Formats: sequence, structure tokens, C-alpha cells
Amino acid sequence: MRRFSWQVLLGAALLLLSGLLCLLSYAIFRDAHDIGLYLSIDVAFVPIEVLLVTLIMSELLSFREKRSRLQKLNMVIGAFFSEVGVRLLAYLSDLDPELEHIRGELVIRGDWSHREFRSLTRRLGEYRHTVSSQSGHYEELRSLLTANRSFLLRLLENPTLLEQEAFTDLLRAVFHLTEELTARDSFSGLPAADLAHLRGDTERVYLLLAREWTAYMQHLRGNYPYLFSLAMRTNPFDREASPIIS
Repeated sequence: MRRFSWQVLLGAALLLLSGLLCLLSYAIFRDAHDIGLYLSIDVAFVPIEVLLVTLIMSELLSFREKRSRLQKLNMVIGAFFSEVGVRLLAYLSDLDPELEHIRGELVIRGDWSHREFRSLTRRLGEYRHTVSSQSGHYEELRSLLTANRSFLLRLLENPTLLEQEAFTDLLRAVFHLTEELTARDSFSGLPAADLAHLRGDTERVYLLLAREWTAYMQHLRGNYPYLFSLAMRTNPFDREASPIIS
């Protein structure tokens, strides 16, 4: 015997209940005209009610789905910074000969508001992210990136990241730099043009990484104070940063 779904059973039960209520109303008031009149009016407004409920439910479901996707996305971004992002940013910032001019502005405090974060984002957009290009630096950078290459590949395969273009661009830039560095056996004696090319790839990663780190810190500040506390105490731009609370 074919089983009916719960939706069909629920619909049949509601229709039966509606019919019983109409019969009860007729039994009490004995006025079929008024019952028919109000029933026809209610039926006439059913399409409008369905439309309103559908639109509202659609917006609510869309909002919840978007919020869920953003939470998953920020979890992935958090994993990136925990595994490699913070260390990479700390290393690149140490290679920046001009960073001392703005280092003080990059020390995020616990009482920052959206205004301070917007100011920092604007400042980073105006700042020229430069790195010194020495063979020893590229050797260390290659070791750091190749040690996390499989992790970066898994991130690139994550479909959640397709909705975050800025972070996806950062991952592509990091992975491209990894490929460039692993494609060379040695960095000593490289021609000036090749060193300039590597420096350009490194500075691209440095710029995108600094921007995404700022956005991630702002997200933690507004949603996860306990995670923000640790991230603030391990700020890659702060030379005095320490996870130890004194």
C-alpha cells in the first residue's frame, strides 16, 4: 500500500478541519449565505497571502543561508591565518624596509570601532607594500610555503571560497608565489629581471595578505571577542606582541 507523505496528510487534515468548522458554524447560526460570503472572500485573498508569506519566507531563508555561508567562510579564513597566514605576514612585514613609518598604526587595540578599522583599511590601500629581494629571504620563504602547500591546495578546492573573491585572489597569489619559488633550484646569481619578477609576486601577496588580515581582525572584533583577544596579542606587525597575558 502506497504511503502518503506527511505534507499530504497534513493538508487533508487541515481541509477536513476547515470543513468541520464550517459545518459547526452553520449548525450554530443557520446562515449559509454569510458562511459562503466570508468563505469566498477568504479564498479570494489566498493568492495574496501566499505571495506575502512566500516572499517573507524566501527572504528569511536566504538571509539564514547567507549567514551560514559567511560563518563557514570565516572559519576557513581563520584556519588559513592560523596555519600559515599570520606567520607569512610576519615574515613579509620583516622584509619591508618602510614598515616602521606605519607600524604604530597597525597595532590593533581591543577598543577599536569600525571607524578605526576603516581608517586602517584606507591607510593600507595608500601604503606601498615593498619587500627586499635577497636570495636568503626567498629560500626561507620557499620553505615556509612548501611546508603548507597541501593545506593551500585543499583551501583552493573548497567551494565556499568561490563567494569571497578577495580571499580567493589572495590564495591564488600565494599559490602562484609558491610555484615560482619551487620552480627555481637556487636563488643565488639570478638576473635582475628575474629578481624583480619574484619581488613583484611577493609584494602582491604582501598587499593582499595585509588587507585580508585587517578584514579578518574586524570580523573577530565584532563576532568572537575571545578569538580576537589572541589574534590581537599575536599581531604580526607588532614587534612586542606576545600571547602571554601580563
